[in-house]
Amino acid sequence: MVRKSVQVLVIGGGPAGSTAATLLAREGISVMLLERERFPRYHIGESLLPSCLPVLDLLGAREKVEAHGFQRKEGTFFGWGTENWELRFSELFGTPYTWQVRRADFDDLLLQHARSQGVEVHESVAVRQVNFDGERAVSASWERTSRADGQAESGVTAFDYVVDASGRAGLLATKHHNSRRFHDVFKNVALWGYWKNTKPFGYGPPGAIGVCSVPDGWLWQIPLHDGTVSVGAVMTKEHLRQQQARRADLAEIYHGKIAESALISELVADAELSTEIKAESDYSYVTDTFAGPGHLIAGDAACFLDPLLSTGVHLAMYSAMLSAATISSILSDGVTERDAMNFYEKAYRTAYERLLVLVSVFYESYRGRDEHFYNAQRLTHGEMSNLELHEAFLHIITGLEDLADATDQHLALDLVASELRPDAGGGNPMVEFHRVHGMQRPDAPNRSVAGLYLSTEPKLTLLRACPTEPSTESSAVAPVGGPA
Repeated sequence: MVRKSVQVLVIGGGPAGSTAATLLAREGISVMLLERERFPRYHIGESLLPSCLPVLDLLGAREKVEAHGFQRKEGTFFGWGTENWELRFSELFGTPYTWQVRRADFDDLLLQHARSQGVEVHESVAVRQVNFDGERAVSASWERTSRADGQAESGVTAFDYVVDASGRAGLLATKHHNSRRFHDVFKNVALWGYWKNTKPFGYGPPGAIGVCSVPDGWLWQIPLHDGTVSVGAVMTKEHLRQQQARRADLAEIYHGKIAESALISELVADAELSTEIKAESDYSYVTDTFAGPGHLIAGDAACFLDPLLSTGVHLAMYSAMLSAATISSILSDGVTERDAMNFYEKAYRTAYERLLVLVSVFYESYRGRDEHFYNAQRLTHGEMSNLELHEAFLHIITGLEDLADATDQHLALDLVASELRPDAGGGNPMVEFHRVHGMQRPDAPNRSVAGLYLSTEPKLTLLRACPTEPSTESSAVAPVGGPA
């Protein structure tokens, strides 16, 4: 039975929701998670980054992931234009590997782990709306989507805080705030399928994701532990429409893209496409606010970038960790709600926007500068004006000491793109990603955000960089969430 009240309600059981719920439960906070589907369920986004490993350690789930037998991923390979780059995790990060995962298995593993850590999990229960008292989120109306006896069931659950981890559905952003904004860039479409009996890829470290550019887009190959390989093609929506206007169906377009890459063509030359071709578009967006009174938005519900650098699960688990620390600091450690929510808003948005700039400038670094696809990924003046701390991002991403003279934002991006080119000493964007992530994580006083920083020992919370700094509001929170 779904309870009528709880300290924290989490909407969604994907990596963001399961991670936030588990971390909160491990801090002794009463948590209930409502997931509209029945796990395991299919999801795209199979390539994990090393940045996920510390979060798995915090969850106490790393050994379970290890034991499942997912494909080890020891690095990345980029065949980008005329350049081939590879990154071995062991050489750069001291982390020998992460994994390529079937998301149905990985997500279910995290959800079942949440149960084992004391999270009250209800599957096949969809949250239809969040109810507000003024600007404050106070309860959620839910409906069970399937019952063995066929009877309808619905109800309302009150909470102190809610974490919206509802994925692309983005309940708060799309239904309540109407604040989702699609980017001027990355208006792309992904087509993908799964292949059996492929040849070994033969490039990059063992288990590496392979990213290969083609004139009007790029392809990925991801080896999975069941012997299949995920192969996808990314192109602009405009290019897809042009191909369809020539009466080409999705299968024809997909196979045509594969034929444009010698590396991927060789991979699947004698293989069998074992699934239907899947498609997804309009996947690059951000909501105008990530947090407010009584609520936080995490993972894909808040934003999604682009599949190029495999940052989806990273952002989901990272934001979930930040959200759990935010709520824990309010409920247990006397940090004011205003200060904690301000931290979450700025910390998550900064992480997202830095990656937005990194992905865009990496696209711009492509040597075929006259290629329409790569020019289409260029951040517009309007998009740039929405970014905060832009020059600081560029300092961190490129290592350039001074961009003060680059007053034009596109000139700044051109400088960054030139730094990423191999002949300028740059190269593999995953190196830049991990440099960005390592420098942006607000886990020390000198990297504080809004005067607060993340602490994981001896507990997950937010601490003040200056302990004597005065609070900005009362930290009192009226509890509603005991046992029903």
